[in-house]
Amino acid sequence: MVWSCCLKCPIRLVYLRDTRSKKPKIALLFSTDIHLNAEQIFEYYQARFPIEFIFRDAKQFTGLSDCQSPHPQRLDFHFNASLTALNLAKYQSYCSHSSTQPFVFSLASYKRLEFNRHLLSTLIDKFDLDPNLILNHPNFPSVLSYGTLAA
Repeated sequence: MVWSCCLKCPIRLVYLRDTRSKKPKIALLFSTDIHLNAEQIFEYYQARFPIEFIFRDAKQFTGLSDCQSPHPQRLDFHFNASLTALNLAKYQSYCSHSSTQPFVFSLASYKRLEFNRHLLSTLIDKFDLDPNLILNHPNFPSVLSYGTLAA
């Protein structure tokens, strides 16, 4: 337990050291609830980080923070629509995941993949190309995933 000058109160400080790699990684976690033990603080932080990624993706890609209405019902609708769009994208990506690798989701990659799919579909339509010839080409998946992030 230490005193926090910024918070002006005692905090419970947890020192983590990951020695699995050659260069050890260190993290300091804290809680203002001084009655929590180190394991509980660590579990709370573990549970918090996936939630942080949800809000980050929702703000960056689905417009979570773009609503300017002062009405609570409209704000509720906007927040729900934004988070629903994120969840639907994640669900669709999860359903199409067929690899033996663990499922990793990136909304930036998903957005790029869907943009590429739409662009290729538009080009096929506008140039009156044979869709079967292009969609069954062995290089089609690499063209479709152009610009996506490596997992």
